[in-house]
Amino acid sequence: MPAILAGIGWHMVGAASAASFYAPIEKVKRWSWETTWAVAGIFSWVLLPISVSYVLLPHFGGFYSSIPSGVLVKMALFGAMWGVGNVSYGLTMRHLGMSLGIGIAIGVTLVVGTLVPPLIHGQAAMLFQTRGGLLNMAGVVVALIGVSIVSYAGHMKEMQLKSGGPTEFNVMLGLALAVMCGIFSSGMSFAMDAAHPLKDAAEAVGVKHLYSALPAYVFIMGGGALVNFAYCFGRLVVVKKISLKEDLRQPQGTVFRNAALAATGGIMWYLQFFFYAWGQANIPDRLSYVNWMLHMSGYVLFGGIVGFALGEWAGVSSRSTRLLWVGIAVIIAAANLVGLGLAS
Repeated sequence: MPAILAGIGWHMVGAASAASFYAPIEKVKRWSWETTWAVAGIFSWVLLPISVSYVLLPHFGGFYSSIPSGVLVKMALFGAMWGVGNVSYGLTMRHLGMSLGIGIAIGVTLVVGTLVPPLIHGQAAMLFQTRGGLLNMAGVVVALIGVSIVSYAGHMKEMQLKSGGPTEFNVMLGLALAVMCGIFSSGMSFAMDAAHPLKDAAEAVGVKHLYSALPAYVFIMGGGALVNFAYCFGRLVVVKKISLKEDLRQPQGTVFRNAALAATGGIMWYLQFFFYAWGQANIPDRLSYVNWMLHMSGYVLFGGIVGFALGEWAGVSSRSTRLLWVGIAVIIAAANLVGLGLAS
């Protein structure tokens, strides 16, 4: 039981980092979003995964050459799948608004990323015919209810403040993009599931169990990086209103400040999955499907808390604020249900 509580706790730490990583990125001034996102991505998807793995592995190149190519390709492809979801995330916000877009996208990826891996592995009976499985599934349902409540509270906030709403509101297109974002973003969950052989290999060469998932991020995040960089640099080349060259021609102080803020955001983004690996290491492998549910519901949970702490709810009606806290309480209840399921 202590290990399970530690696992849930580390997932919450990772989720808090995920919910906070965009705060420094929002402070970047006089740079295009594409340049900012690319700089953040260099740290989160390239430098940190490689650096951490280089420190952990006794023979960096030899280790990866010993892994079957099929495993590496599968992880990279699922990482690229997540990359497509990441790109479509911004489009969802444009056409549906932050709160509704996040709620639907997170809801879809929570369900798909949680249920598909165990179904693929023939564990459907365990999900619905054991006490622990039923408690975990109840936790998923309750988490979805909590996500919906928090998202609706956020939508009410947007309507009252008349800010943060979509500039090109389109319900049908926005819903389609949100569902697409949710499905493709769950590629990260599939990639983690595909990484089990690499985790075993890492432990075989002396990497502690707590860190054994981290070397997989070189290929998982590398696959996502290819998609994200292709989108960012493609737009920087094609769209005349934005230019990498113009962004880097800003005063030296501005360039340094923006780069530091983007790098900070990128580091925080990586840390969400660093601590995800720690959480996953404390959850029994047979119940690994709950890791994604804990991370995504925690993401919404801390997203609401961070928004409240940053003053985003100032001037919002007390009814909307109460609704936010009700949703947060429901998500906490969902995490407790999952904890009971894991302990069963």
